[in-house]
Amino acid sequence: MKRLIERSRSVGEVLRWVTQNPGKVSASHYPIALHKLGQLLQQQPGPPVGAGDGRGPAGQVLEQPEFHALCQAIVSGCAKFDNFSIVNCLYAAAALGLPGESPLVRVLEDESRSRLGRFNQKDVSMVFSSEANNKALEAIFSSQLFYENRQERFIRSMAEWLPRKAENLTPYTMALIAKYVARHRLREPRLLDTIANFLLKRGEQLDSKVIQKLVFPFSRMNYRPSNHGELFPKLEAILEQKAGSSPLATVNILMSMFQLSHFPQTVLHQVFSPGFITNVMSSPYALIVRRYLSLLDAAVELEFREYSGPRLDPRYRVLMFEHALTADEANRKYSYKGLVAEALRQLVGEECYRQDEVLPPGYCTDFLLWINRSGTVLPLSRVPAASRAPPATSPVTMSLRSSVLALTSDLQDFAPVVLSVNDKWHYCQNSDILVGSRAMRDRHLRLLGYCLVQLPYTELEKVSGIEEA
Repeated sequence: MKRLIERSRSVGEVLRWVTQNPGKVSASHYPIALHKLGQLLQQQPGPPVGAGDGRGPAGQVLEQPEFHALCQAIVSGCAKFDNFSIVNCLYAAAALGLPGESPLVRVLEDESRSRLGRFNQKDVSMVFSSEANNKALEAIFSSQLFYENRQERFIRSMAEWLPRKAENLTPYTMALIAKYVARHRLREPRLLDTIANFLLKRGEQLDSKVIQKLVFPFSRMNYRPSNHGELFPKLEAILEQKAGSSPLATVNILMSMFQLSHFPQTVLHQVFSPGFITNVMSSPYALIVRRYLSLLDAAVELEFREYSGPRLDPRYRVLMFEHALTADEANRKYSYKGLVAEALRQLVGEECYRQDEVLPPGYCTDFLLWINRSGTVLPLSRVPAASRAPPATSPVTMSLRSSVLALTSDLQDFAPVVLSVNDKWHYCQNSDILVGSRAMRDRHLRLLGYCLVQLPYTELEKVSGIEEA
């Protein structure tokens, strides 16, 4: 039957083979028949496939009783079809141009959603590139099973067709996509640019909480969208109007922009104003906003020296992080930090380095060492106290510029070194590009006067044994 369908030379011949031999037709034959119909219709003159208005060969075929019989057979039997047949029928129906409201497409979509948990990656990609509507995308990105697993092939496939469909999506659905991409560190430029274009067109109608979700993937993946010349000024204008309506969202958006080395001066005037600060300090999320504002204030001092507006009152400054990041703690067993620690202990001795030192404005470092001009690692007892890292326990009185001076005053004799173990989750997926927060941390540590030595996991995974380490 498969060969007979594939060798058919006309639409009528395909329909006859399928509808007149029901006993010989299995589930796998239906998608083949639909695909063949699509091929044959494309070869015929007249309106495009799926016009469905009765004009020309395509419209006439879709109105034929035999074609309706074929569709009815699929509708009646699809609950018993295997996953492959369901997926391929839906894909073929989309290629044929059947409208989304047709009974065949509706039944196939419903059956596909009910089987999401049993579909493999290829099935998922085919199903949702066939449906590619708001309801379908919302369903898949709301699926906990899908959300927890990285579907790289599907994302690459989606990057091809999403730009054409994005304008029909709701902000909620686009935010779900952005959340998924950020969670799995999927640095897919076409997809990120699609989110950026959506934000550029719709930003004024969105509230700050939705905007922060759409902006976050850019900073997470350390990616400036291709339209950033238009997008960033527009985001600034929106934030100026909405800064006070959702302070936490405003600060989150600012943090994303800072990580991408963009500093919106007018918005900074607002968030460091007494009114904004007073509003924030009386809110339930006061501590987290204080952490972000403290880091933003430090970033202004280190990277935006030309800024002359209000700054964060020193009494509100706190450390951004007081210990290792949650991701680093959660992935500790997969980290190469233990290997490096043991190698370092054997190489220079425990008295010559500090591990997990937190440096203002709140960056946790893996290893901190001091090295003199000849390249010798010094014991901590030989490092003058004035030149050591400023105490992380006193963030209230910290002055980053004085810290820089303290660290660099005796550079002719020795220099502080941060040894950074960059594990897999510190990078964008399948990339050598550090995620935005890690990249900003490194920029700031260098500006504070530390020498940074990177140990990427791609090099550490080649190490065999402690001697090589």
